[in-house]
Amino acid sequence: MFSGHRVTIVVILCLFGICLSQSGYSQKKRKQSAKTDDNRVYLVHSNTLSYDQRKNPDAQILCGNVEFFHQGAKLFCDSAHFYEGTNSFEAFGNVKMYQGDTLSLFSDYAFYDGNEQMAMSRYNVVLKHRESTLYTDSLNYDRLYSVGYFFEGGRLVDKDATLTADWGEYNTGTKMAAFHYNVVLRDDKFNLISDTLYYNTSQSEAHVVGASEITSGKSNIYSDDGFYNTQTERARLFNRSVVKNEGKIIIADTIYHDAKLKTSEALWNVEYTDTVNKNVMTCDYCWYDDSVGYAMATKKAVAIDYSQGDSLYMHADTFKLYTYNINTDSVYRTVHAYNKVRAYRTDVQAVCDSLVFISKDSCMTMYRDPIVWNYSQQLLGETIKIYMKDSTIERAHVIEQALSVEQQQTDTTRYNQVASKEMLAYFEKGEIVRADAIDNVQVIYFIIDDSDSSFIAQNNLETTELKMFLENRKMKRMWAPKSEGVMYPMSQIPPEKKFLDSFAWFDYVRPLNKDDIFVWRGKKGKSTSDDNNVKRRKAPLQQLGDKKGKSTDLAPAINKLK
Repeated sequence: MFSGHRVTIVVILCLFGICLSQSGYSQKKRKQSAKTDDNRVYLVHSNTLSYDQRKNPDAQILCGNVEFFHQGAKLFCDSAHFYEGTNSFEAFGNVKMYQGDTLSLFSDYAFYDGNEQMAMSRYNVVLKHRESTLYTDSLNYDRLYSVGYFFEGGRLVDKDATLTADWGEYNTGTKMAAFHYNVVLRDDKFNLISDTLYYNTSQSEAHVVGASEITSGKSNIYSDDGFYNTQTERARLFNRSVVKNEGKIIIADTIYHDAKLKTSEALWNVEYTDTVNKNVMTCDYCWYDDSVGYAMATKKAVAIDYSQGDSLYMHADTFKLYTYNINTDSVYRTVHAYNKVRAYRTDVQAVCDSLVFISKDSCMTMYRDPIVWNYSQQLLGETIKIYMKDSTIERAHVIEQALSVEQQQTDTTRYNQVASKEMLAYFEKGEIVRADAIDNVQVIYFIIDDSDSSFIAQNNLETTELKMFLENRKMKRMWAPKSEGVMYPMSQIPPEKKFLDSFAWFDYVRPLNKDDIFVWRGKKGKSTSDDNNVKRRKAPLQQLGDKKGKSTDLAPAINKLK
């Protein structure tokens, strides 16, 4: 028995001597590793070294201040199992790996494969790289490609931003992170939720792929393909992304949004919706600055008002919105539309070169050859002011060379006509109920038999003022002070007296539907606004008449219509 114990002691002493010799050899190789391509893992230090032939015959059991060195990286732990044959080791307790002065990896447990340069860290894992720190419970770090993979939930902290996900990877070389499933990126200024996110820590820029939402203050961004910089708060959004801000919604193929400057730039198939005021703007280019309340839209721009159910469509080359006294109780806005304005709604259509709408008094002013149609009624002049109430027309003011034309329904070749220096039209429920002509008034109107709607006579008169009252879009009565004119029986109307000198009926210019607003049609004839040298008329004239008609005072006839 003694002899057997002696042999066992000798074997143990021999093995222990070999291990001590190997430890010294490893320290020499560590010094040489910087000059060679040696891929071996070196044991630098351990307080104790032992073997357990029964439990783990292939491992050197190291305890106390264990240190390894491999390819420029230092690895520390409380204890380890070193598998020299496979160039790997298991590390236990306070595991630390340092690579240069920019990367460190901490965990409770790790397995390191020197041949693959792979560190598999588990439990309370912390990967630090410059200003970024990754927290997880399971991380595989590939030193060969500088990529760390986590697959049981992770949290990346970069400056002021925190990013969490179920699965992801982080490349310490490119400083790029890729996170998947239940991704959340947040700081004190914003919150981002996504399914897939790529994050550049050097530029603090996130790239979202798949359904994503970014909340910043009162604005929300929805995108399945976009970039967001957490430092500058600038976003580049693609693929029909959406930006919402206090009832204002922008949808476009491409959107550039700056949360700090409160600006948005949208391109291609843009839809801007104001859900509070119930209007929409569509175009191919839009710029909006929420800080000053300025907006501009162009390229197939269309403004749509749907506050009254029956939507009003308006097209122009360019729309601009200005806000005054912003962030005060006296705030108001102006809208400028210019170059080839065309508008359509079922009950109202209009064309002009340009217009301005002021919200303070709900007044829309139309410039340069403005024309407004209301069913069979046409109004035109040099300038037309339209006053709105609850998004519907309340009254219209036609300034200079005003002309009102009403096409008769039973005979579309005949027109009631009124020309004057200016004209006021009053509306109820979208229909003209009264029209006042002021100064230099010329009138042609028909007296109609109520029983069979047949024409009785045509009246031609001139006066200083005229008030017309309509019901269901039909003339009911008229009022005028002293006037002079001629009443022609229908069979005795001279051809030259059928129309006023300024008469024009622009039915071929009138928008026919909401798609027709894009088709600009210029005037073929002339109107009162086409000729700046038009002769001004004075009223009342003493007589109107010719060889076929006689002068007549129309006051009795007008009174009969009251």
